[in-house]
Amino acid sequence: MITRFAPSPTGPLHLGHAYSAILAHDMAKEVGGRFLLRIEDIDRQRSKPEWEEQIYDDLAWLGLTWETPVMRQSDRQSVYRDKLQWLWTNDYAFACTCTRRDVLAAVAAPQEGVLVLAGPDGPVYPGTCRANGYMAGLNLMPDDAAVRLSMHAVARWLGDYRVKEGSFFYFKEEGAGPAGETGTIEFTSDEAIDQIGDIVLSRKDMGTSYHLSVVLDDAAQGVTHVVRGQDLFEATKIHVILQRLLGLPTPVYHHHRLIRDENGKRLAKRDDARAIAKYREDGASPADIRDMVGL
Repeated sequence: MITRFAPSPTGPLHLGHAYSAILAHDMAKEVGGRFLLRIEDIDRQRSKPEWEEQIYDDLAWLGLTWETPVMRQSDRQSVYRDKLQWLWTNDYAFACTCTRRDVLAAVAAPQEGVLVLAGPDGPVYPGTCRANGYMAGLNLMPDDAAVRLSMHAVARWLGDYRVKEGSFFYFKEEGAGPAGETGTIEFTSDEAIDQIGDIVLSRKDMGTSYHLSVVLDDAAQGVTHVVRGQDLFEATKIHVILQRLLGLPTPVYHHHRLIRDENGKRLAKRDDARAIAKYREDGASPADIRDMVGL
């Protein structure tokens, strides 16, 4: 078993991070497996060296050990670009000039009788640029636009492949989704079109996206079991699609409960009062942290 913890150095780790990291660490160590650490720093504007150093300090204080060198996404931009170019060249991607405001405006005024759904990345993209013909066509990707995955192109590819593999995407869930989903989770390409849509593969200010980079990084590190919060359960469907399309293995997934505050709200990095470093300063021990998160 190979697990990983992949934080972003954009703020302090909190109790929710501690729970996820300890769980992934202990699961691997209990069976003689490997625990890896990855720094997800594709957001260069928000990522700071001091936050990265605090990640190492906090995890070491918790008693966790990991292999070195640590993978850092900022060192892998050429890998992301190569796979993005492959998707572009094979017409699985298109350029999108829509801003967030454009997308929100489009879904706020849907066509009559069209239901707008919320997907893993927010409102399902209405297909504005896809419908206007901004498909690849050229060998070079644009530098001044986002690049989106054409879920319709994925569906056509899956239709051609159906004789061998069937029409379903699927993954194995050993934890549980928000509604208790567990076991083999299946979904179709039609469901992907309606419920996920044309997700962003690359933002013009990053050169990649969380979804593309996490899939490529998990494969590169040989991760066999992805341990993460239930808030990412639906995003797993995106990752399974990309894994299948790019010929990458699909890990086993273990989605776990979220650590919440006294009002039932999921913790975020702005919750400094629940930062691991703050508990350390106040005299808590690693054992206290385990007790707080129920481990």
